[in-house]
Amino acid sequence: MEKIALSPEVSLSRLVYGMWRLGDDADTSPAHVQAKVEACLAQGITTMDQADIYGGYTAEAIFGAALKAAPALRDQIEIVTKCDIIAPAGRHAAARVKYYDTSAAHITASVEASLRAMATDRIDLLLIHRPDPLIDNIETGAALDALVASGKVLAVGVSNFRPWDFDLLQSGMTTPLRTNQIELNLIANAALTNGDIAFHQRQGHPLMAWSPLAGGTLLSASQTPLRTALHRIGAEQGTDWSAVAVAWLLRHPARIMPVMGTNSLERIAHLSDACRVEMDRQTWFELYTHAIEREVP
Repeated sequence: MEKIALSPEVSLSRLVYGMWRLGDDADTSPAHVQAKVEACLAQGITTMDQADIYGGYTAEAIFGAALKAAPALRDQIEIVTKCDIIAPAGRHAAARVKYYDTSAAHITASVEASLRAMATDRIDLLLIHRPDPLIDNIETGAALDALVASGKVLAVGVSNFRPWDFDLLQSGMTTPLRTNQIELNLIANAALTNGDIAFHQRQGHPLMAWSPLAGGTLLSASQTPLRTALHRIGAEQGTDWSAVAVAWLLRHPARIMPVMGTNSLERIAHLSDACRVEMDRQTWFELYTHAIEREVP
């Protein structure tokens, strides 16, 4: 599978395995989690996407238990994780309200907690999970710079940031921000026209796309023409609708990396089918036209 270079130290697989719902599976044993990772590796999917908050602050430890049981896996994968969301759950159960914390103290403590939970000495890519209205770009930037200098984090980026949020944080840093993980799929397609993708494409930042299948709403009743087109194209190419929807993202020249989340071993085994879908320009626009429910101007 194609690898996308973020920095001299870090390259990610074009498809990323998302571990958002890792703790929701009926089987969270190390052996079962290891089976998921190995099913990804068999297809060349080497990047695992985590966040401290996933599973109510449990998903990193579930993943870490698998890495402890099979330590050889660590050098075959890249670990992405995120921080700055504090919700009243898990180790933050005493919080009165959900909020964001981009203080140096919190970011540093969160990284240390993630390293312990995942039984690793490094995080390949650390993302600030959400824009913080109270961000001190100088303090936050210095904290991220220090983590990279320490070797505990190899590269840094953001998630859900708009261009101005990205620029503000970058202005307080010497280390380059390498990527932005945004919601992007056939239905949540505003980034194509609101300047988000253009901003990063111009600067050469590969993007990560969360919820590339729109949480299943791609097949809702209100999207009947889109649903029909996805199924038809999938049948024509010997695959299913989900591979076509992901291929639509892969077709974009911004080097988008879809983050694919599922607990089904059968579905994991077919994640890379999207890489084999042929998506010419007219097919891309056919799907886009159905998604926006009108002809392009």
